[in-house]
Amino acid sequence: MGTLLQQLTSGNVLLLIVVLGIGGNFHLGYHVTGLSSPSPYIQSFINSTWYDRYEELPSPHMVTMIWSLVVSMLSFGGVFGAFSVKFITSRLGRKKAMICNNFIAMIAAGIMLTSKWAKSFEMIIMARILYGYSAGLGASLHLMYLMEISPRKIRGMVTLTAATFGSLGKLSAQLFGLSEVLGREDQWNIVLFVPACFSLVPIMVLPFLPESPRYLFIEKGDDKECKKALQSLWGQGDYKQEMDEMLIEQAAIEAAPPKNPLQLLRDRTVRWQLISMSTIYCCNQLSGMPVISTFSFDIFLNAGIPKDKIRYMTVGLGIAEIITSISSSLLIEHIGRRPLFFGGYGTMSVIWVLVTVTLNLKDPSYWVPYITAALITLFIISFGGGPGAATGTLNTELFVQSDRPAAFVLVMMLRWSTAIIQGLTFPFLITALTTYSFTLFACVCLLGSLYAFFILPETKGKTLLEISEEFKAITVCGKSFLEKKTTETEL
Repeated sequence: MGTLLQQLTSGNVLLLIVVLGIGGNFHLGYHVTGLSSPSPYIQSFINSTWYDRYEELPSPHMVTMIWSLVVSMLSFGGVFGAFSVKFITSRLGRKKAMICNNFIAMIAAGIMLTSKWAKSFEMIIMARILYGYSAGLGASLHLMYLMEISPRKIRGMVTLTAATFGSLGKLSAQLFGLSEVLGREDQWNIVLFVPACFSLVPIMVLPFLPESPRYLFIEKGDDKECKKALQSLWGQGDYKQEMDEMLIEQAAIEAAPPKNPLQLLRDRTVRWQLISMSTIYCCNQLSGMPVISTFSFDIFLNAGIPKDKIRYMTVGLGIAEIITSISSSLLIEHIGRRPLFFGGYGTMSVIWVLVTVTLNLKDPSYWVPYITAALITLFIISFGGGPGAATGTLNTELFVQSDRPAAFVLVMMLRWSTAIIQGLTFPFLITALTTYSFTLFACVCLLGSLYAFFILPETKGKTLLEISEEFKAITVCGKSFLEKKTTETEL
């Protein structure tokens, strides 16, 4: 622990981790949760705006439709943000791309702030699209940058800070949403403007911090700047071992040039990596966690929690998530990645079954709603200390440098597309299935647990090339993708 602390404080790496967190996943966490507290005020704003325009109240179905658009447009923008990762990072590098991305976030915040005064819910939707674009691009950049500045031995711990800052963003949104802070009907637009203030930090500080060493060495071929960046980040040293690893990876890349997303989909050598990340991201998005983040106010209200206590309970959820995330960052290099996935998903599946039971028992006893709240808190802990913590780390470990931007495009587009569908359909789903809608989440979590236990290899402490070999060795029913490729070549 002492050696680790010395590593983190001997250079600028700790400062860079904090700045990247504030400019990256913090925004994603804030915007995912930010609508929960002001949701009744925004829906009231939609009602009043409609009435002012057409001199009649909108139908409940129309309000639900517009509200679903407001929720889901974050994910719609996220798809385009994820799609542009490869194009932007290859031209601007990691550092300049992060700075430009935070300027986009500030433009979105300006539109959101003025939407109330302009009496336009369309401006809210437009701001959510830009917020989504910024969050989608920023989350990918954040993970990519972290992976490329971290030594192999503590790669999991460093990349896990992305999840911690995402949790911090959620907690911040919940705190600013309290009625004692900004959670009043006349200030809902200010609550959604707050992230712009945090965007100033990376814009002002990042120009004085180093670019990603791996980007400088592997993509730019500048070994001198790479060494200078390593020394700036981690303190003085020759860093021969780190640069030798980059040299080996660079040789592998030269043998197999960088691919675009379509070429990566056709490449059988990374088929299991893509399947694994797609499965993990789909399970995360459909596990129910995004639903809790966005619709926690409605879920607790439906569970029978008094309306005046709900915002304080959502703050409690945020605190539980961030404490769990920090704890996981200290344990992930000892426990590994696989146990966090199959253990976390398995626990979450059981919890959703119990939540379904308690929601159907809420009427007979006054204490049952609080049991439901306790189960949801336990779910947050299971996610934050399990799949939520390990996904970002795993995402950066499965692909070599040349494949990573294209892989980020594919998995992030899948993630955001799933979120769009969920954001559009959940308000109608919970109306149709009521409390039984949560059993769908239980089935998804069970699927994730089984996949992680039986198929997903462990990546702890291994180089990217070693991890690649692990995936090539995966067989199902005695067959692998590579064997099929070999057979086709021989024919």
